[in-house]
This record gives sequence, C-alpha cells and structure tokens, in this order.
Amino acid sequence: MMARTLLKTEAAIGVAAFLALAGCGGGAIPDTFPTDGEGRGTLTQPNGDKYVGEFHAGKLNGPGTATFASGARYAGTFRNGKIEGEGTASYLNGDRFTGTFKDGKLDQGTLSSPSGNLYAGSFVDDKPGGRGTLTYDGGGSYVGEFRNGVQNGQGTLTAKDGSKYTGEFKDGRFDGQGTLYAANGSVVHAGRFAAGKFVDDQPQEPAAKTKKHP
Repeated sequence: MMARTLLKTEAAIGVAAFLALAGCGGGAIPDTFPTDGEGRGTLTQPNGDKYVGEFHAGKLNGPGTATFASGARYAGTFRNGKIEGEGTASYLNGDRFTGTFKDGKLDQGTLSSPSGNLYAGSFVDDKPGGRGTLTYDGGGSYVGEFRNGVQNGQGTLTAKDGSKYTGEFKDGRFDGQGTLYAANGSVVHAGRFAAGKFVDDQPQEPAAKTKKHP
C-alpha cells in the first residue's frame, strides 16, 4: 500500500505545456504598426492571434503580450520574433508557467496546474527535463531528475505520510537500485526494483578469497 501511495502521480504536470508562438509575425496583418517597425505597436494574425508590444527592425523585440485564438496567453519579452527571456504563459487548461524561455520554448521556471500540483526546475522541449521538484497538492513530493516530462534517473519520492523511496527511476516508476523507507525511517526494502516492484536484496560484497600457501 505504501509503495502504491509513493507511485501515485498526477498527469497534469507530466504532460507538456505547449505554446505555439513561432508563427507570430509571419503573414500577419498589421492592425496598428509603428513606422518602419520601430517602437510600440499591434500585430494581428488572420487566425486571430494578436501581439501588442515593442518592435525593432520590423520584428517583435522587447516586452509584449501575445494572445491566441486557442486561449493561450503570453506576457514577457521577445527577441527577433521569438519568445526569449522572462515571461509568464497561461493555457486554456488552466496550467500556468512563470520563468525563462529560450527559442520560444520553456527553459527554467515553475509550472502549476489547476489541481494544485507544482513543478519547479528545468525543461527540455517544453517538458520537465533535467533537475526539478514536483510537489503534489495532496501532499508529498519528488526531487530529482526528469526526462520526457516524467521521473527518470536518480531521485527521491516522499509520500504525505513521510514514507519515501530514494534511488533510480524509469518512466515514472521505481527501476534500478534504490531504498524504500517507512514513515519512521526504517528500511522496508533495499536493493533492485523493476517496473515499480522490489525484486531482490542489495547485492552482497563477494567474500575475499583466501590465499592457499604451499
């Protein structure tokens, strides 16, 4: 039962939060456009996407706000037509990201979901990737490595009751060498786990061979 509690995850954080901004500016219809593309102005796309903010050399540069027909919204900095630097993005499903963007993608920051789950750390391809901390609304947390939006690598998953697993993860489950602790700190299992289940004890050091003397 304890292991099941530890393994419980919320998919809302694990799913990538996408914000398609790369097309903003291409084939756009100027609504209010500054002279020679310099200064503050407004740019509207045929599909209803809209940018209000600073322009430089005819491109989105500086602070601005982009709203999208999809319901997504971004407020922050742009560089050469792309999201770059500090900003906040909100999504139709209620997710909200605050942090830094690089080449139009999530880079470092905090992603929160309507359920109350919170991820803080690094991102790769708009998904949690690298080191991060995932805090669950119902209690408990995971601190460690992520890949493709889920726990992969070394980490510690702590349940609301204080029980925890420390060790290797694969695709969000215990997999590899690790230790499962009860809430009082006592060791429940130590050794190898596979697909979320304990499979064998910690390997023992081989006994030193005794040299035979002639």
